[in-house]
Amino acid sequence: MTEAPAPTAERYAIVAGLERLIGLIRLLTPAGEISLTTASTLARLANIGPHRLSDLAAREGVTQPAMTQLVSRLERNGLAERRGDTDDRRVVMVHITPAGQQLLDQRRKQRAIQLSGLLDELSSDEEHSIAAALPALNKLADLGAPVTGLRPLGPLGER
Repeated sequence: MTEAPAPTAERYAIVAGLERLIGLIRLLTPAGEISLTTASTLARLANIGPHRLSDLAAREGVTQPAMTQLVSRLERNGLAERRGDTDDRRVVMVHITPAGQQLLDQRRKQRAIQLSGLLDELSSDEEHSIAAALPALNKLADLGAPVTGLRPLGPLGER
């Protein structure tokens, strides 16, 4: 097996910058309402559609019993529901509910409001540079979609 070449200094800088950006997004996320795993699970259901519980557990990197507990909490809170698969009634699929989608939308809106305040501190050129980088960032995310199971983004950053 051949080792991959070491990343360039520029690629390390890209990774470091993206890690800082991810950290910022986490800081802008409302604290306490739902865990990151819960938010990620809801986002996966919203972005990709219904999943088997075992597939959700594998994609989120948690055990099946942990995912069962999480989905049960989501159901109790009206954020997700289990339904029989239309093709195979023996299979149970987890679906996001309108309330779950509304929670995700509200979280995104809150982050956007907070981020707007930070963007106001940038120069016009800096903000345009970020906007100009979005197509490349979206393409990078889309290239990772087969690995992560995410659908490619639409032109407005919607899945």
